[in-house]
Amino acid sequence: MAATDAETFDVAIAGAGIFGLAVARAAIEAGLKVVVLEKSHVGAGSSGGVLGALMPHMPARWNPKKEFQFQALLCLEDRIRQLESQTGLSCGYHRCGRILPLTTTDKLEHHLERAEESKLRWQPQETGFSYVVEAAGSRSDWLDANAAPFGIVYETLAARISPRAYLASLASFVRQNGSLREGVEAVGYDDATQTVLLADGHASVKTRQFAVSGGFAAFDLIETLTGERIGRGEKGQALVLEGKGLEDRPAIYCDGLYVVPHDDGTVAIGSTSDREFEDAAPSPARSAELLERATAFCPKLKGREVLSDWAGIRPRNHRRDPLAGKLPGFDTAFAATGGFKISFGIAHLIADDLVAEMIGREPVVPLPETFRPAHHFGSGRLDADR
Repeated sequence: MAATDAETFDVAIAGAGIFGLAVARAAIEAGLKVVVLEKSHVGAGSSGGVLGALMPHMPARWNPKKEFQFQALLCLEDRIRQLESQTGLSCGYHRCGRILPLTTTDKLEHHLERAEESKLRWQPQETGFSYVVEAAGSRSDWLDANAAPFGIVYETLAARISPRAYLASLASFVRQNGSLREGVEAVGYDDATQTVLLADGHASVKTRQFAVSGGFAAFDLIETLTGERIGRGEKGQALVLEGKGLEDRPAIYCDGLYVVPHDDGTVAIGSTSDREFEDAAPSPARSAELLERATAFCPKLKGREVLSDWAGIRPRNHRRDPLAGKLPGFDTAFAATGGFKISFGIAHLIADDLVAEMIGREPVVPLPETFRPAHHFGSGRLDADR
């Protein structure tokens, strides 16, 4: 169907996950007229998960990506508090800290070096965040001492958030200040006429700029627009347990798993990383495995009721890093996708930078070059990561 002549938007965004809604918020706050087009419902993809771990990269082998994520985590709390004030909805954010077990002497020595480097990278005297090595037996009322025979790392930058509550607050902001259309799928974009093409007979949408900001599903639309496949999916699975009395405990990262207590009296455990998968449904066998592994190093979880399980397909770019910027061959089409496991911690800065590019403004925290389209398309691309 032809586009209606009733309304033209400044920005149309495909996808109502964390990247799409963050871009919408940034665009609205920049004074733009915004519509978000979502094929299913808010958080239908991997953004609708349960873990909510906002964990920094280790303070070693520092690079622009780690610096960008560090700056994002530093300013996220203020962004969250502002959003909560605007919508009246809690996002379940808390600066919880994180415990990492030290299982060998090599790891102990390695993390002692990281602790020293953190004084340079994290600037604890200015930020207040620390990365310290503690003796064996420390915090053993939470992490079993047998899981950490050479001590632990305790760092205070790590935080947690309720992914679904955060999305609900962002969606509320967009509905109040823009337009959010669920059950509407963007399937193409005409750069010449600045028209978003929609599936299932929906009238197309006129817009001055278009952003593909979905998760795994965005790879199909980007391939349709550019002719290039820039990423693949990776399945993750997690559990939610009853966790009353554990709300103030730090997150644990052990045996490749996170244990993350939440404000609502639950504990999330996850997640798996499966490159091969048949569907996005939770696997009972994987759920049983998650519970067995987590209770082995965190005995306080034993006997607690499993409330739910979840699985989803994360977007992983072949170049590993997220993509943010103008799509090749287009004047008014952009993309923000591929946050993989760090999406919730960086989405607000990705959105700031994308909107800054749209309106010709210098970003406050520039994107790393490896996030730019030149790294993901054409001669810069990889067929697949290994």
